Amino acid sequence: MLQNKNAIIYGAGGSLGGAIAKALANAGATVFLTGRNLANVQKVADEIIAAGGKAESAEVDALDGEAINNHLEMVLAKAGTVDISYNAIDYEVVQNMPLVDMSVTDFSRPVSIAMKTQFLTATAAAKAMMKQGSGVILTLTATPGGIGYPLTGGFSIACSAIECFSKNLAAETGAHGVRVVNIRSGGSPDSTVFKGAIESHPEMMKEVLQKMEADTMLKKLPLMADIANVAVFMASDMAGKITGVTIDVTCGTTAGLNYRVPAVTGV
Repeated sequence: MLQNKNAIIYGAGGSLGGAIAKALANAGATVFLTGRNLANVQKVADEIIAAGGKAESAEVDALDGEAINNHLEMVLAKAGTVDISYNAIDYEVVQNMPLVDMSVTDFSRPVSIAMKTQFLTATAAAKAMMKQGSGVILTLTATPGGIGYPLTGGFSIACSAIECFSKNLAAETGAHGVRVVNIRSGGSPDSTVFKGAIESHPEMMKEVLQKMEADTMLKKLPLMADIANVAVFMASDMAGKITGVTIDVTCGTTAGLNYRVPAVTGV
């Protein structure tokens, strides 16, 4: 689906960034992986290459405009085009406390990081894509972007801001052949963040995950592979007429009070 496409992934050393990078590569794209920790990024690149894919790694701070532009120019010089851009860096979120108990620093940090990095990477990619007349910019948010979700701190605000930014960028670049699509996840229990929490607090997380699953229509949570598969489709020509929207992959969490409907087993 992505043969002859070139993708830049920011934050590729993280679990979801790595999963999407592997999925894009498996679909035929050449992936240029970046992150602040080169060892983690190189590990993902090595796994892609070992599986028969094409990948290169580089140390890039996705909050540094000059570093982003220098790397993008290198990719253009080497590959000729930048067809896909995706940013998965960490926003340093503090959650699980009421807004009235949170410091302004902890509240505003994820909003500031999210918007700075998304603006820098997405607009840099958009400039190149507008010149070449094609390209796809992908962003990622989570359930709080689509519904009131208590105890999520500034993360919910960051999600809403990213979704608005994605839509506006799509409106401005669409005439130049550039598509911008946001993917809204429901939180993947197989991601590093969830796995770490499960290992540290197994009983508490069991209850948390049960409540999260109860909030979905499908009574299950999306795995990283589910998000990665959507990213591949959205980056492909098969989704060539989709832009300026958020694709909801929350298993229905944002669409209703789903905890009122119990899970059905044995049917």
